[in-house]
Amino acid sequence: MNALKLHTGLQSLVIFRNILKNPVIEALDRYLAASAELGEERVGLYCEFVTVLYSQTEKFSRYLLELILEDENLYVTRKCAEGSVGVCLEECLDHELAFLQELSGVSASELTAHLNYSGYLPSYVTEELDFKELFAQRMSEIHIHGYGMFARHYTFTVADGHPVPVKHPDPQTLEELPGYERERAKVIANTEALLAGQPACNVLLYGDAGTGKSSAVKAIANAFYDKGLRLIEVKKNQLYQIPELVDALGKNPLKFILFVDDLSFNANDDNFSALKAILEGSVSGRSNNVAVYATSNRRHLIKETLSDREGDDIHLFDTMQEMMSLSARFGLTITFAKPDKEKYLAIVHELAKQHGVTLDQDKLDVRAEAHAIRNGGRSPRVAKQFIELLAAGVLEV
Repeated sequence: MNALKLHTGLQSLVIFRNILKNPVIEALDRYLAASAELGEERVGLYCEFVTVLYSQTEKFSRYLLELILEDENLYVTRKCAEGSVGVCLEECLDHELAFLQELSGVSASELTAHLNYSGYLPSYVTEELDFKELFAQRMSEIHIHGYGMFARHYTFTVADGHPVPVKHPDPQTLEELPGYERERAKVIANTEALLAGQPACNVLLYGDAGTGKSSAVKAIANAFYDKGLRLIEVKKNQLYQIPELVDALGKNPLKFILFVDDLSFNANDDNFSALKAILEGSVSGRSNNVAVYATSNRRHLIKETLSDREGDDIHLFDTMQEMMSLSARFGLTITFAKPDKEKYLAIVHELAKQHGVTLDQDKLDVRAEAHAIRNGGRSPRVAKQFIELLAAGVLEV
């Protein structure tokens, strides 16, 4: 094992140069670059490398492979945007994959053979992996796995017009949302069309509070992330940033839901115009890999007062029509109404099964109804809170 050769190989990377900023690779490179005359200091550099590696995994070969497969680099972005790359870039890719495969197979004993140290040195796991074949396979499935941060995360917020990963997203699942299956089925079908590259609508989920509109969107995103779907939550005051965001996502092979929760506007709200432009499409047109999913407790998204109808606008009717028709610009509108008694209790029964609550059904129904009366009426949210309180022992069974 020639440490200087491996160090030089790392420094000569072009396509995968980003991995030099990775803490594990940085620590390894410092060890490889160190002079053989450093003695004890070089032992420390090796142990520093293993310490950083252990903080992630013991499997060095696999770790290096994942770095490469998830890397956002000029080869991947150009291939996704243009469909092909030049001969020189292909040749560079082959060379770098061959080198990185060689590096991944260097064992701990090979790496420390020239340390002249008789004490214990920690080891790590290596294995034989075909980097070229595995990279080609990943490129063929790039529309499912993505690259860069979109390969490592599937839920995002927005800051300064750019997606920011959510490290601990809401784990909500569709199975945990009994009731409203028919309503969610329409949203699921639209999402499947988006993933299939077919025309998909922007979606408005509106209805009473606590009926599971936001939970439905999050659960659908969780159900389809392994099919190439990513969720980006956009706050109402960030709507003006969406055109820039859509342009940045346009060449990405993944599909994206831009999620706007609890949407409503006051009259003369600048964000109204921003959303209207987004839904209608700009000069550049809407990207076919992005759809807007919004939730609201209001069918008409503008908060309107009587004084608004008595203003001095000469063309008042036209103005009111524009304000009230914003929701019509969503291609698909789904209504989530408060459940009646039968539907509410059916939700309670299913949640009780999921949480292992074995209370007699008649007694459960009476207590569930009483809980709803005390907490603002029947809704899936109230049902869930009731069952969770029972399961936690806060309410006596």
